Amino acid sequence: MNALSLRIHAKQQLVKINLPASKSISNRALILQKLGGGKITIGNLSEARDSQRLLELLQSNEIELNVNDAGTSMRFLCAYCCVANRKSIVTGSDRMLQRPIKPLVDALKAIGFNISYSGNEGFPPIVIEPIENFNQLKGEVELRGDVSSQFISALIMIAPLLPKGLLVKLLPPVTSQPYIDMSIAMLKEAGIKVEQKENSIRIVSQPFQKAHFEIEADWTNALYWFSVCALLPSSTFLLQHLSLDSIQGDKAVADWMKLFGVVANQQKEGVVISTQQFLIPENVGLHFNFINHPDVAQTVIVLCAAKNIQATFRGLQSLRIKETDRIAALQNELAKCGVQLVDVGDDTFKLQGAFIFPSEVINTYNDHRMAMAFAPLAALSKIEIEAPWVVEKSYPTFWK
Repeated sequence: MNALSLRIHAKQQLVKINLPASKSISNRALILQKLGGGKITIGNLSEARDSQRLLELLQSNEIELNVNDAGTSMRFLCAYCCVANRKSIVTGSDRMLQRPIKPLVDALKAIGFNISYSGNEGFPPIVIEPIENFNQLKGEVELRGDVSSQFISALIMIAPLLPKGLLVKLLPPVTSQPYIDMSIAMLKEAGIKVEQKENSIRIVSQPFQKAHFEIEADWTNALYWFSVCALLPSSTFLLQHLSLDSIQGDKAVADWMKLFGVVANQQKEGVVISTQQFLIPENVGLHFNFINHPDVAQTVIVLCAAKNIQATFRGLQSLRIKETDRIAALQNELAKCGVQLVDVGDDTFKLQGAFIFPSEVINTYNDHRMAMAFAPLAALSKIEIEAPWVVEKSYPTFWK
């Protein structure tokens, strides 16, 4: 087994962390750049494997487009290939072929695109055939709001190029709203007028305008350093190029981390985080709802376990269909720490048991966020992380 042995030591001086550019913003910028036909430029594109692979696929003339394990690329490419009106087969890794995509395919079919499955119903690979008459495409579609926000983002990004535009009606509840808001903000930056109501988004047919996206630092990846800071009293980090005034929804973690004694302050170079004297008592419970922030769930849950905070968690349903079943993976690895993540019903999980430092290797299940969520425990003692290369998906320089 190939594993990384890791130990993090406290330093008295300020530690500077060069965060990667946002993968979420980069992936949207790449699609909008392609849709804009050369009017949109990008600076500081993410070096994450997912973003670099999407860039390659958008430049490819091949019929088969293999996204590997990139869920965002799978969803965005399916919609993009429809409006590009090109014969395409969008496929991916074995795990990707197990991740559902039916709501998006159904929506694209309802609009009038020729899209189908080449394997199991409801799952990739997806086959897109050209259509003869774009004027026959419908300008309205209905979609559940509690499915992946990437389905919704994929639809609204292609909307300006549809002859009747698109009215997307969302059936409540709507989850991961910050990611939808991010897509809308970027569309507006590219000159697209968007009419947004509580449960609908309308975009009329219109051309993209000249725009430049300078990709900001990634807030989801910033959380790993907040977690390290929470476990290293008296530590101070400068998270370079990060902004508290960001379009990324995961900036909400800055407020959450105050509960763990970590405060954030905006400086010219980025955000400085440090621990303060107050730390939450171990016998006080906390409640977190990850419905709008699923990608930070693993990190917060592991931190709560390490701090012996008997927290409860909601909004974890989408974790079952990520790179791995993240709930099952957390349950397996937290058990090595003497902690149980227990399903108590009503979409609620809670932690039970007293934390002990794991003596076994932490397995990562080919999931970048499993590796990085457990890595901050190295602030307490030496930890071993299996398959450390998985971080290349979103944060290639993480171990460095």
